[in-house]
Amino acid sequence: MDTREITFISEDFIADTAGPEEMDRLLAEGWRHFGKYFFRYSLAFHRQRYRLVIPLRIDLAAFSHSKSLRRVLRKNRDLRTVVRPTIVDDQKRELFERHRTRFVIGRPESLEHFIDPNASEVPCKGMEVCVYGGSGELLAASFFDEAARSISAVYAIFDPSEAGRSLGIYTLLLEAEYARKLGKEFHYLGYAYEGRSFYDYKKRFRGAERFDWQGNWTRYEGDE
Repeated sequence: MDTREITFISEDFIADTAGPEEMDRLLAEGWRHFGKYFFRYSLAFHRQRYRLVIPLRIDLAAFSHSKSLRRVLRKNRDLRTVVRPTIVDDQKRELFERHRTRFVIGRPESLEHFIDPNASEVPCKGMEVCVYGGSGELLAASFFDEAARSISAVYAIFDPSEAGRSLGIYTLLLEAEYARKLGKEFHYLGYAYEGRSFYDYKKRFRGAERFDWQGNWTRYEGDE
């Protein structure tokens, strides 16, 4: 894609609070946040060239499980799951330390870089999905915002020794299930890139929509 045709956006701000309706508006305009830091950008440098950034969300009314996603659910039906307000504690910090070893380049420094210590309330209502093994060990945790009409995935961690379970996908499916039970319209998945990248797992969901950086959301049909 010719990046000269793309509207270049790079903006950020700090906010201590954002109400449910305001979060819906920000998410619909392509904004993301880590803690109190809100940001959005339309281009990113990846694999030696600039890529279009693609905000993705699921239209939950159009969402259904593909064959591969049903496999992920079956693979993890032996695990215990909990959905509750976000709690940042030592158990999750320890899981984060194991999770971060997956990264050779751009290794994240701390869980608090992504999640505010008071994330259940700051900057908005924060929820978490926790996945436990048979002995009660924490295998995965994902953190998401709950707005008025939507939820938004913020960050997820999992034990690399359980990579075969596709726990990142599994927690997204649990988030979507939670949102549908509450009657939410959209599940925001964050950013992906044009072309192949480590964010491609976000493109696997039926009912996915993409943001065009001009205020419009359209059905995601794959990269052009």
